[in-house]
Amino acid sequence: MNLLKSFRVAWEGLALNKGRSVLTALGVIIGVAAVIVMLAVSAGAEAEIADQINALGANLIMVMPSMSRGGFGPQAAAGVQLAYDDIVAIEENVSGITGVSAEQSTTQEVKAGTTTLEDISVVGTTSGFPDVRDYQVLVGRFLTEEDNDRSNKVVALGYDIAVALFGDANADRLHPSAVGQKVKIGSTNFTVVGVMAEKGVVGTTDYDGQVYIPLTVVFDKFMPSRFGNDEVRLIYVSAESKEVMDSVMSQVTNLLAKRHDVDPTSPGFTLTTQDSIIDTQASTTEAFRNLLGWVAAVSLVVGGIGIMNIMLVSVTERTREIGLRQALGARPRDVRQQFLLEAVILSLAGGLIGVLGGVGGSYLFNTLGTMRTELVSASIPLAFAAAAAVGIFFGFYPAAKAAQLEPIVALRRE
Repeated sequence: MNLLKSFRVAWEGLALNKGRSVLTALGVIIGVAAVIVMLAVSAGAEAEIADQINALGANLIMVMPSMSRGGFGPQAAAGVQLAYDDIVAIEENVSGITGVSAEQSTTQEVKAGTTTLEDISVVGTTSGFPDVRDYQVLVGRFLTEEDNDRSNKVVALGYDIAVALFGDANADRLHPSAVGQKVKIGSTNFTVVGVMAEKGVVGTTDYDGQVYIPLTVVFDKFMPSRFGNDEVRLIYVSAESKEVMDSVMSQVTNLLAKRHDVDPTSPGFTLTTQDSIIDTQASTTEAFRNLLGWVAAVSLVVGGIGIMNIMLVSVTERTREIGLRQALGARPRDVRQQFLLEAVILSLAGGLIGVLGGVGGSYLFNTLGTMRTELVSASIPLAFAAAAAVGIFFGFYPAAKAAQLEPIVALRRE
C-alpha cells in the first residue's frame, strides 16, 4: 500500500470517531499552545527587564562605592568615598565619553501654595543628568553648571510632581505657568525652572515622582553631618559607543584609583554597565524560564500518552478489521504504517491548532493583560516538530502491536 493510500485510509479511520479524535488531539493542542505561550512569556519578561535597564541611558557606566559593613559613606570600611570633584576629573581626563553626572538623594516634604506632598525623593544632580539618563525636558530648562557652581535654589520637577502641585483644576495635566513658580523643599524655598517629560518607572525608580535640584545645594542643605560634605552615592558616565566602553571603564578605574590612592585591582568602588545588569537579571529568570519549559514539555507528554491510549483502544476495537486486511494481502508494515499515520495525523492536526492557539494567546496576553509577551519565532517550528515527534513516539507502540497480530487470531475476535 502506497503512502498516499495509507494516509487516506488513516484519515477515514479517524473520521469515523470524530469526537474521540478531537478529544485525543486536545492534549497536543494544549501542549503546543503551552510551549509557544510559555516561551513568549519568558521572552517578554526578559525584554521588559532589558528595556527598563536600557532606559537608564545609552552606553551607561555606573560608578558606586563598594558595599561594606559600613554601607556608603566615610564610615565604610572598604569603600571609597566618591566626591563631587571626581565628576570634574572624569570630564577633563577621560576620553571617549559624551557626558558625566552624579546623584545624591534625600527625602523631603515639597510644598507649593496650599498643596503639600510628603516623602518626595529629592535628587541632587548636575547638568549632564538628562543626557546620560536619556531624560527630556518638557517645559523650561534643566539645571546648569552655573546652578551648581553658585548653589542656586532652583528645581526641575518630575512630571507627576508638577501636575500634583500646578495641575489644571479640571484636568490631570500640567498648567503652562508652572515654570517660575515657588516651591518649598524642606525648609528651603526654590524656583521652578523646568518640568521634565513623562518617563515613568524604570526598575524601582519613579522618575516622574522626583524633583531635581543642584547637587551642591543637597550638600549644603540636606546632607547629614555624618556624611562627607561633597559625597555622591553614584556617578554616571556615558560612553560614545559600546566599542569604547571597555576603554572608558579602564580609564575611569585608573583615574579614580589614583585620585583616592587605592589599588586599581581592588579599588573600593565598582563599575557596572547595562549589559552586566541585564546578564544578572537574565540569570535570575533562568529558573523561571526552565520551569515554564518543563510545564510545556509535560503538557506535550500528557498529550502523547492520550494518543497512545486511544490508539491502543482503536487497535483492540479494530482487531477483526486488521485481520481482514492481512488476509486480503496487507503486510505487517502496511498495518503499522496505517496506525502510525493515524497517530501522526492526530499530532500534526493538534499541533497546527495549538500553534494558532499559542500565537493568538500570546497576542491576547500582551494586548489585554498586564503581562508582556514576546512571540519567539523559533517556538513555532519547535512546537510543531515536537508535536510530530510525540505522534511518532507514542504512536509507534500501538502501531507495532497492530502489525504483530496474527490474521487467523484477529479474524476469530468478536
